Amino acid sequence: MKKIISVLLLSVTIFTVAFSSPALAADAANGAELFKANCASCHLGGGNIVNRAKTLKKADLEKYDMYSAEAIISQVTKGKGAMPAFGKKLKADQIEDVAAYVIEQADQDWKE
Repeated sequence: MKKIISVLLLSVTIFTVAFSSPALAADAANGAELFKANCASCHLGGGNIVNRAKTLKKADLEKYDMYSAEAIISQVTKGKGAMPAFGKKLKADQIEDVAAYVIEQADQDWKE
């Protein structure tokens, strides 16, 4: 009986770790500082000075399939179009923090 419980607990733990989102461990407060230092010049208040149609507002993120930590992490890391890649400038955990901040702000309609 103890073996069965141990196996079940181990399975739950592995499942939880394997399928948890990177944004859950991210630090949105740190992401706010990183965003201000690296992103705000183009995305102040969730806007986009290069392409006004593709803002960081929740509706636009959803419209362009960017409303997930994974999508934001990928774009910040690799860049796309006029957006430069930050994968060599920021560490992976810093980019995760930025993604967490963007999602948090999008959910609050960028009311900082």
